[in-house]
Amino acid sequence: MSNTLPSDSTFLLLKQLVRALDEKKVGDLRVLKVSAKSTITDYIVLATGNSEPHLRALRIEVERVLDEVKHPIAGMEVGTYGSGWTVVDAYQIMTHLFTPEQRANYALEKLWKDAEVLNVAALVAQPKVDKPAAKKAVKKKAVVKKTASKTKVSVKKAPAKKKTVTVAKKPVAKKKAK
Repeated sequence: MSNTLPSDSTFLLLKQLVRALDEKKVGDLRVLKVSAKSTITDYIVLATGNSEPHLRALRIEVERVLDEVKHPIAGMEVGTYGSGWTVVDAYQIMTHLFTPEQRANYALEKLWKDAEVLNVAALVAQPKVDKPAAKKAVKKKAVVKKTASKTKVSVKKAPAKKKTVTVAKKPVAKKKAK
């Protein structure tokens, strides 16, 4: 089994990962393309969490994205509570999650200062939907809703009428008085 994705698949996974981190309110998100400089990975994602619990939530989100596409994780280094640095190695994409103090301490941007810095805003941006296609989808939904409401009306049953049951009484023989 190969642990490498084709370049376009790797880039799509990178975009998913960056979007997921952005949605989790990560700070100072940076993506470095290091494929020309490194034989270990193609992209390094650097992100800052505001606390240890936030770092944990970010790591879980990274794992979730990788699990969704069934992408293997080569390794993960989660320091002890308070270490302030977590690394998730997914072969072509290596994600580093830091507290602000550890981000400043390790300064990986300086270590990789000759790497290509990718535009995070462009990676996070969702693809635009074709307007005519969107209008068609809305029309279809409206038809479905109308059909569903008609179906509901035709399926409704009239309230059941109460039936009165009459019980025939047997004639009681009168006793003759003596």
